[in-house]
Amino acid sequence: MRKLLASIAVTGILFATQAFANDPAALNDVEIAHVAYTADNLDIRYAHLALAKSKNPEVQKFAKTMIRDHEAVNEQALALLAKLGAEAKDNFLSQKLNEDGEAIITKFSALSGAEFDRAYAENELAYHKAVNGLVGDVFIPNIDNAEVKALFVEGLKIFKAHEKHAEMMVKALN
Repeated sequence: MRKLLASIAVTGILFATQAFANDPAALNDVEIAHVAYTADNLDIRYAHLALAKSKNPEVQKFAKTMIRDHEAVNEQALALLAKLGAEAKDNFLSQKLNEDGEAIITKFSALSGAEFDRAYAENELAYHKAVNGLVGDVFIPNIDNAEVKALFVEGLKIFKAHEKHAEMMVKALN
């Protein structure tokens, strides 16, 4: 079950990036910003659920880190968009992320104890790997605005650290 949950996050992102008519590389800066904002908000929701369900101190610590870091990046992104007089734009990929995120939250809600902890950790690892790959390989090379690109480069450094932390958490819980 937990392997299935972890694969849902990755499958959803990969499916969306391989869709015939929808190409993430063709998204403009405000669409890319919305995908990142959506991905951050989903991870914040996963973390709040972990805080509510987990009794494991390491899972709790990780969840608090996710909330703090993703909220901080979202605040920076919103401030930059306001400075640029732009507004993030919804698109096929942010919609797919939300759809898949709802399914993951529903499945997580039915889990408890060590089963929840493992599923949450595995999902975080898979989610960060998929999103970091998309950001590093597709989004950053295609962002036009230098300030937006710089924010994504800095954010990617933070989220790669999250990926390593999630990897250690998965190993510790298995």
